[in-house]
Amino acid sequence: MKFQLSSPGHYLTDLSLPWSLHLTQWPAQHFVKVAHGIHRNVVKFISHKNRVYALKELSRKVAEHEYSMLKELEERGLPVVEAVGLISDRDKEVPKVSWLEEYFDMSDRALLITEYLRGTLPYRVIIENGIDRYQLNLMLDALADLLVKLHLSGFYWGDCSLSNALFKRDAGLMAAYLVDAETASFVPDMTRHRREYDLELAHTNIAGDLMDLQAAGLLPLNMDPIDLTDFLVERYNTLWDELTRDEVFDTAAQHEVEKRIRRLNDLGYNVEEMEINTLESGKKVKMTVNVVEPWHHRRKLQSLTGLDVQENQAKRLLNDLHQYRARINREYDYHIPREVAAFKWLTEIYQPAIDAIPEDLRGGLDPAELYHELLEHRWYMSERFHHDIGLKEAIRSYIENVLKLRALTTVA
Repeated sequence: MKFQLSSPGHYLTDLSLPWSLHLTQWPAQHFVKVAHGIHRNVVKFISHKNRVYALKELSRKVAEHEYSMLKELEERGLPVVEAVGLISDRDKEVPKVSWLEEYFDMSDRALLITEYLRGTLPYRVIIENGIDRYQLNLMLDALADLLVKLHLSGFYWGDCSLSNALFKRDAGLMAAYLVDAETASFVPDMTRHRREYDLELAHTNIAGDLMDLQAAGLLPLNMDPIDLTDFLVERYNTLWDELTRDEVFDTAAQHEVEKRIRRLNDLGYNVEEMEINTLESGKKVKMTVNVVEPWHHRRKLQSLTGLDVQENQAKRLLNDLHQYRARINREYDYHIPREVAAFKWLTEIYQPAIDAIPEDLRGGLDPAELYHELLEHRWYMSERFHHDIGLKEAIRSYIENVLKLRALTTVA
């Protein structure tokens, strides 16, 4: 049997598990129950050293291809499940004893192992728990944003759907993660035709996902699957245009160049290369940009504090950090270095606030999402009382009036 592991942090080679058997033949006691979506292949979940892993049964060639795609996506910093390992040559340890093993020929089967993304949920679970039009638009918006990021990286998905993504709360919005790359490939030239075809496939798949929900009575009556899917396509096209279009300015309006760069940064992208050409005998200039590095704010926060959070969470935390730094500069009439301010904010503001929130009231939310909610609560309270209530009072009120009430509602 052959074990390929992508990271020494996941030493998942427990030989007591029946790796040679098809997943449908594994004893049920090996599996754990977690929230998961619908899969066209056999997918099961196991727990190992306080981590949960997804096992997917595939033909060897498909598994090897998906394993390499997931690893490359992760190396490029794109939102994707982490590929942990690949298990092949599974017929050499255990003799074939069942009709299923004979039929599948386990010598040509492989198990793809990925880490289960904590805090994420499949779309069906989110919708089954109740969702309104705004929340569903957030989910579709996140999926459109994911597809744009993939296309900018030269990645052709070939099977974009709600079923092939997971969703996570991200500072009141949502972030989408790719979980299936069986049909995917990196292409040397992401042409308009390739993009549009990938988007057309996404429209078909997502409309089908939503129609299935509608047929099962899980989609609110006022929601039309085609209208919802058209929204995703519109969001994709708007974002792609903002990131890639050429823009023409009057020569005197050079500030428009900086405004464009700021808009791109606010969307989470950096400008790797910029080309400016004069037009109409120098009366106008044309700006062409090449954007890279999705999750700009996430990377910036991580470099300053070591915190690894979602993009919108990073924007919110960076704003709080910047406000903290500005306050220190005013109070002490001293320009404190950014790195020093980041350390002080992390150790004196952010971490103590998180530590003050009881574990049993966190409801599965990660620390960055809790801090985002805390900042939101502080802002609303300050607006109500017409003055800044301070972080300590905000923490107390957030625990008493939000988290405890939420816990009671969940239990009920």
